[in-house]
Amino acid sequence: MATLRDIRRRINAVANTAKITQAMRMVSAAKLRRADEAIKSARPYSAKIQEMLSNLIVSVGENYEHPLIQKRKQINNVAIVVISSDRGLCGSFNTSLFRYVNRYIQDEIQTEFPDLKNIYSVLVGRRATASFRPQNIEILKEYPGFFQKIEFHKAKDMIELLTEQFISNKIDKVIVFYNWFKNLIAQVPSRLDLLPIEPKVEQINKEKFNVDYIFEPDRKSILDELLPKNLEIQMWKTILESNAAEQAARMMAMENATNNAKDLIKYLELVFNKERQAAITKEMLEIVGGANALKKG
Repeated sequence: MATLRDIRRRINAVANTAKITQAMRMVSAAKLRRADEAIKSARPYSAKIQEMLSNLIVSVGENYEHPLIQKRKQINNVAIVVISSDRGLCGSFNTSLFRYVNRYIQDEIQTEFPDLKNIYSVLVGRRATASFRPQNIEILKEYPGFFQKIEFHKAKDMIELLTEQFISNKIDKVIVFYNWFKNLIAQVPSRLDLLPIEPKVEQINKEKFNVDYIFEPDRKSILDELLPKNLEIQMWKTILESNAAEQAARMMAMENATNNAKDLIKYLELVFNKERQAAITKEMLEIVGGANALKKG
């Protein structure tokens, strides 16, 4: 049975833990505000560049060809990009994503691509490396410590690697897995088909290009520049989505941990008071018993 000193020591330990989790919650809340502003700026830009891209492809016509939009007749080699976190203490942020990816690899990918022979991976964040390195999947590149400082050139580096592999026919399809930041309490494991680029049909509006716009230098040259730029923007957006989702998940996890610590402290204080009262009562009974024994003696 725990002594009063043991219980008091445990109360102090839990109180110190609560201070740490509360501080981490405040740090994550500050980071989330910045991440939320970044993703709110990136989303409309990303949507607009995709709309522009789709409409330009329609205006150029079916004769336009570019290696980044060429669909392969057979999908033999697929590359998956898994965007995780570098640190833990963020609830089910990573485990939900890894479960989503593993379920896709084990149950769905062979059905979707019957001719599949090889799966390659690009792992972003230390948690993805720790989870997927033991698996029988060839790693093209790892990005440990990616989120210590989020910079656009890192997304550009990834796109250069993936497009080089795609254009050289080493891979036929690129899929990005990440957590979509829905709101403070919901981070949704999601998938983005990155390569080949497929214009979104619902965004195509042929009437917009019935007007005879003047393009300088010309539509084809603009598309040639816009296609790789679009990939960089889409990758950057998924990184910002994942970062915002991570901060939200960590903030909620630390808030729950702080609340649980406070509840545990209340319980331990109740146990402490009961044990102390029992000890006092026992001492009083012993004193009374001793006094009665002296009287009888």
